[in-house]
Amino acid sequence: MLWIKSFHIIFMVTWFAGLFYLPRLFVYHAMCDDQAGKERFKIMERKLFYGIMTPGAVLTVVFGVWLWLGYGFSGSWFYAKLALVIVLLVYHYYCGKFVSAFKNDKNSHGHIFYRWFNEFPVLILFAVVILVVVKPDLVPLISGYFQ
Repeated sequence: MLWIKSFHIIFMVTWFAGLFYLPRLFVYHAMCDDQAGKERFKIMERKLFYGIMTPGAVLTVVFGVWLWLGYGFSGSWFYAKLALVIVLLVYHYYCGKFVSAFKNDKNSHGHIFYRWFNEFPVLILFAVVILVVVKPDLVPLISGYFQ
């Protein structure tokens, strides 16, 4: 199972590299004024999204499910992590929508939007790493919140 955990981490790092870099490309693409530069960004975005990010996401999930089946993780920390992974998959989907919008010259957002959009996966990464390493019991925290 250590091999599976290693591959899960490797592909998670690959996926996050793309999640960090693609929105940065969007920032520069949204600021670009010349057609040659825009075409270059389209190629970079397409290759990053389809060649690195998406395979990284798929393999992260595959090896994560394999670990789940092998170790039988449970607990509130694990379900919180799963929820954050789903959020990341939705973020990934939106990255694909933006790649498509740029490809078709239909981008409707400015560089400032993408600068903020770029920060979101950092927050998720912090939360996921803390959940996996610390494995906090979130039930008392949640139940105390609703009393």
